[in-house]
Amino acid sequence: MRKAGLYSRISSSSSGRSGSQQHSLPLARIKKIMKKSGDGVKMISGEAPIVFSRAIELFIEELTRKSWVLAAEGKRRTLQRDDVVSAIHGTDVFDFLVDLVCVSDQQNKRRESPVESETETVGSKRPKVGP
Repeated sequence: MRKAGLYSRISSSSSGRSGSQQHSLPLARIKKIMKKSGDGVKMISGEAPIVFSRAIELFIEELTRKSWVLAAEGKRRTLQRDDVVSAIHGTDVFDFLVDLVCVSDQQNKRRESPVESETETVGSKRPKVGP
């Protein structure tokens, strides 16, 4: 038999919030994502999104903490995208995010690469002179 209040204790354990806590992440949105995740998911108990919310908060805190260490090593006080990417690549726990970061990196490289000018295009088509 399940103990009453088990999940409310989990969600407020380290944050010191009261039983009628405000969640920093919208529970309705979490529930919506949970329903979209699988064809068989139709009903979700009221406690499940609370547990997911707390897990997501812990995940964000850990990723931010690791990224902040890298920013501090670079003697910066602003967390940048590169810090997050480095934290993901430098920690085995975040390996599931590597593909997402790599896709973003490739898109950014395409945006940053200069478009060839007409002179470069014409110059590259010049015939070779000499033997």
